[in-house]
Amino acid sequence: MTAGMIARRVLTAALLGGAMLLAATGVAGAEEAAGADNEFTSDSMKFIAAAIAMGLGAIGSGIGIGLLGGKAMEALGRNPEAAGAIQTNMILAIAFTEAIGIYALVVAILIGFVF
Repeated sequence: MTAGMIARRVLTAALLGGAMLLAATGVAGAEEAAGADNEFTSDSMKFIAAAIAMGLGAIGSGIGIGLLGGKAMEALGRNPEAAGAIQTNMILAIAFTEAIGIYALVVAILIGFVF
């Protein structure tokens, strides 16, 4: 594992942790603001937290899928005979990466409409 790969994984973990922190802070702030003079303050804070959670989740998935596709193209360029195995593994990895984006969507919907 190279230093660049480790740095990318640390950055991804930090971004996901930051997204969860921002989402939790937004929900907690919305609960505190529920007694404020403006009844729309809590709703607006919830939707801002949902937008941040979805935005960071989508950025993470987009970066992951881009890296996977780029590395798969490099591998195909170096070894065209292994196209079947490379394509199968790439599609499987992209499906797992996309699942993280779907989890972010579910969390954003929960923040916006349930909490």
